[in-house]
Amino acid sequence: MKPKVAVFPGSFDPITMGHVELVKRALPLFDKIIVAIGVNSSKKYLFSLEQRLQWLEDVFAKEEKVEVAHFENLTAHYCQKVGARYLLRGLRNASDFDYEKTISQLNAIVGDGIETIFLISEPKYSHFSSTIVREIIKGGGDASPFLPDEIKIDPQVS
Repeated sequence: MKPKVAVFPGSFDPITMGHVELVKRALPLFDKIIVAIGVNSSKKYLFSLEQRLQWLEDVFAKEEKVEVAHFENLTAHYCQKVGARYLLRGLRNASDFDYEKTISQLNAIVGDGIETIFLISEPKYSHFSSTIVREIIKGGGDASPFLPDEIKIDPQVS
């Protein structure tokens, strides 16, 4: 039987406690989860790809079933390349669902039947996103309550 491989794609700019919680809850469902940074050349990131990859490596260092990677172009094509039949996505609210539903349907077509698995965020993580955390950081605020312990943000980044 083929191993059950899922890709959890994102920019992880930065990775938050919500992301970590989602991966940990999904671990029993899969043989391997690839936490993969999707690189979009037209997007401006707050943190470098190298920094984000290092943070992912640090956060998931003790999780044998988690692999860290990055990719360019379509997520569905990356899944085909690595033999993943599943995408892992988190839902915080109804807006997330509406957006993610459309993307999952397109990925199923482009990715030749790839399945998207949705997990609903725990309530304590449903009120923030990487976008909000970036705004806190850029504004000089303390983002540590939203970040894994392994992530230390230089106050000079803003």
